[in-house]
Amino acid sequence: MPKTYLPKDTRVYYLLGILFLILLLILPRSGKFNYDYKKGTQWPYETLIAQFDFPILKTAEEIAAEKAQAGTSVIPFFRYTEENSQNSLKALSRIDIKDEDLRHSIYGTLMTIYNRGVIPDKMASQGPQDVIFLHRNKRANKIPMSNVYTVSSARTKLYSEVSKNYKGHNLDSLLREDGVYDLIVANLVYDKDASELVHAQSSDFISETKGFVNAGQVLISKGEIVTVEVQQILDSYKAEYEENLGYSGPRIMLWLGNAIIALALVLILFLSVYYTNPDIFNDINRFIYLLFIFVLTTLMALLIDRLDAGLLYIVPFSISALYLRAFFKKRVVMPVYILSLLPLLIFTHDGVELFVMFLVSGVVTIYVFDYFHRGWLQFVTAFIAFACLLLTYAGFRLINDVEQYNIFSKVLYLFVGSMLSVALYPLIFLFERIFGLVSDSKLAELADTSNPLLVELSHKAPGTFQHSLQVMNMADAAARSIDANVLLIRAGALYHDIGKMENPLCFVENESSDNSYHSELSPKESARDILRHVPDGIMLAEKYGLPDVIRGFILSHHGTSTTYFFYNKFLNQGGDSAERADFTYKGRKPRSTEETLVMICDSIEAASRTLKDNKPETYDTFVEKMVQSKIDDGQFDDSAISLKELTTVKSVLKTYLAQLYHDRVAYPKRRK
Repeated sequence: MPKTYLPKDTRVYYLLGILFLILLLILPRSGKFNYDYKKGTQWPYETLIAQFDFPILKTAEEIAAEKAQAGTSVIPFFRYTEENSQNSLKALSRIDIKDEDLRHSIYGTLMTIYNRGVIPDKMASQGPQDVIFLHRNKRANKIPMSNVYTVSSARTKLYSEVSKNYKGHNLDSLLREDGVYDLIVANLVYDKDASELVHAQSSDFISETKGFVNAGQVLISKGEIVTVEVQQILDSYKAEYEENLGYSGPRIMLWLGNAIIALALVLILFLSVYYTNPDIFNDINRFIYLLFIFVLTTLMALLIDRLDAGLLYIVPFSISALYLRAFFKKRVVMPVYILSLLPLLIFTHDGVELFVMFLVSGVVTIYVFDYFHRGWLQFVTAFIAFACLLLTYAGFRLINDVEQYNIFSKVLYLFVGSMLSVALYPLIFLFERIFGLVSDSKLAELADTSNPLLVELSHKAPGTFQHSLQVMNMADAAARSIDANVLLIRAGALYHDIGKMENPLCFVENESSDNSYHSELSPKESARDILRHVPDGIMLAEKYGLPDVIRGFILSHHGTSTTYFFYNKFLNQGGDSAERADFTYKGRKPRSTEETLVMICDSIEAASRTLKDNKPETYDTFVEKMVQSKIDDGQFDDSAISLKELTTVKSVLKTYLAQLYHDRVAYPKRRK
């Protein structure tokens, strides 16, 4: 057992360096608005003065109200035409007006009227605030209705302007009798189709701003209450600041700040694995996968925030917790998942709200998925996650005292995101293939005794198969006592001796007669055949496509130990101790806690068959001796198992053996 869990594989440190560079590249390179405020509270900072000009944004509620109003009223669309006005002016030249000054005055006034535009009387609206769309010179503009004339108002305008210069009497009668009034016709033609089209697209013409603030203007003073109006101005200033200004200091300082944050995240991630499950460092594929999920979650948060912060509510962040849970223990998943959400907290809009929401839903999902993970039950997990999101979201809405606009769309986003987690869960099997990992579902499949390779083992080497079953049960009990991976240890125990079916009679548990396989062999030859079952097992594992993690049990269940039975026999026959290598397994020492438990249970199960005494103290001494011999032989030097865990395991195995081999009650014979 190592004194330190610091990884020996230098690739771990290279990967951490790559992670640091990735984070440095994807972290935002723009500053944030460094003021926190809420409506109804005092402004705790110094007086805030605008550094630049910016528009005041309308609230979502105001825009929605304007859109609703626009949807209920149709703005008429008019097209300017010169034909009517030209015909009227030509008709004026044919009217017999004796006074040339009067003619010129009428002509000029008509030109002015037609230049502004005339609409039919029936199209006139009530009130000066009404507007129309006027298409003129290939452009359509929204203008007030008061900017144009109706036919009636144009006639009034004509009389008013001409009377200023005409000194005669009865001007109105003159204009009426000569037909001048009749020359005034509409030169703005109503376009019904265009009006309906504009009405359908009316929301596109709603302005998102309602005012303007100049640079140097005081936005809020220290101690001032943040009112609704002030909050709107501050929100507008914040939006403009983060979009266009963001960071006004030296760029090198921003890079330095991001580097410190990236380094902190990498360090915390490393320490989280270091203190929770350091044997992950021994499996480089698992470590790469862990970093991949961390980067994937961070990347989703940062990229979607830049595209549209509102879409963050639809992202199923809790699925990353399930992606981790499929290959790691809960004690590893929890801190890594929390760390992966930190960029969401630090850099995104509504970061605190999003962080807490997905933290709660993710933690609950990790817990309930153990009970609802098969088939349609995954939807139960999704609904529970949605309920957690909804309750947390409702809590923030209540304490923030904000308008309840758009709440339905946010709730819909949360629901869709929760359901997406069910659709995205099968990606685990793709990740399993890409990263060469083994999920819990795959381990359960491997541990099924109807697996073809295990069926073949039970037929060719039935004694070895029974031995493997007993090792599995023993290791299962030990694993549960120290929270080791039970599914992994069950699968590893079942396959650890598959190499024996290549030469089953070489092993005592498969002998079926009094003639021993080794009776005609020398100690060295016997050791050669015994040692052979490890490479034979690796060969079969490769043939049947067993995962690397299962091959690790085959390679490590004897470690680098010596077959002392044949080695001692060899020495007693005058053999040279320098040839010990011929009696030593060419495997490797166990690294993970699970591999260590299989080594212990394998040796204890095999040796326990030789015990003659069934007293509890016999098993106590026996287990202590077997475990200590492995420690003395250095077999646990590379193992992640702790002394505390070893003590617990020994206690469990002592009890297990005592219950397994206790004396049976002899059934009395029936008297005749």
